[in-house]
Amino acid sequence: MANRGGQTGRRNRHYGDSVGNTAVRNLQFIDISNMEEEPEYRASRKASGARRRVGEEDMPYRRKVEEYPSDRRIKRENQGRRRASAAAIARRRRRKRQRLLAGAFLVAGVIVVGGLLGTLLWKVVGRFRDADVLSGNTREERELIRENDTKKPLIKEEFLTVNPYSRPAEPLTEVRNIFVHYTANKNTSAEQNRSYFENLGITGERSASAHFVIGYEGEIIQCLPLDEIAYAVKTRNYDSISIECCFVDENGKFTDATYQSLLQLTAWLLREYKLTPNDVLRHYDVGGKKCPLYFVEHEDSWEQFRQDLTDYIMEE
Repeated sequence: MANRGGQTGRRNRHYGDSVGNTAVRNLQFIDISNMEEEPEYRASRKASGARRRVGEEDMPYRRKVEEYPSDRRIKRENQGRRRASAAAIARRRRRKRQRLLAGAFLVAGVIVVGGLLGTLLWKVVGRFRDADVLSGNTREERELIRENDTKKPLIKEEFLTVNPYSRPAEPLTEVRNIFVHYTANKNTSAEQNRSYFENLGITGERSASAHFVIGYEGEIIQCLPLDEIAYAVKTRNYDSISIECCFVDENGKFTDATYQSLLQLTAWLLREYKLTPNDVLRHYDVGGKKCPLYFVEHEDSWEQFRQDLTDYIMEE
């Protein structure tokens, strides 16, 4: 241990003599705490710091300058995409409007063409129907139907209220005959008989009505539409039209005014339904009821009425 210590001491002394002392002798200590910087150094340092600060401040600007072209390109691309999208939307809307307009024109065209075809078809069917109707008649009767140009008489429409006793509102699908009746109520007017039919809807005492009532002064009142049935002839209500006539004479004979209105109204109905005077019947001809009384008891007067009806049509 002593030897080691001695060696160590010697080594230290040797280093101290050879290295340590020499370094201490040669080392010069300079106190720089109070030394002022040289002007040139301070100026260069200041300039370097300024350049560094300017550089750091300029970096964002330089980045903006460097990135600006790409941002502008992206902006142009976005604007282009927006314009393309707007143009596509506008094209779709324009095509939609065009389709709607085309559809509207197509529908209008179909309606117009359909209306024209329907009118033409109606006329053709009407001609065939007229031909079928006329085919069952004699040549004189066909000629009479063609010549019938009777104008519609003055008619006062006073339709009955819909009820189960005088106006059931059931459809009248065809007309094969015109029936003539009399009211069986002496000295009653057309208005009074129309009121009687109306009151049946309230009293319900019986079922009765007619399409027309002719007063003894010649006035004509329509009680029912021509496309609805009347309760007038039990077995023929669904294919006929009935006319009631007022009277003042005990025997049921019509006044001249009633008679003339009956001729005009019946002739017009014959024209409307392509019928002839032979298609005009008395209530008596179906069921045997004495109606109209005068024409039942005076057969020659009935035949004269039919002849007068033919003459009236031909004169018109």
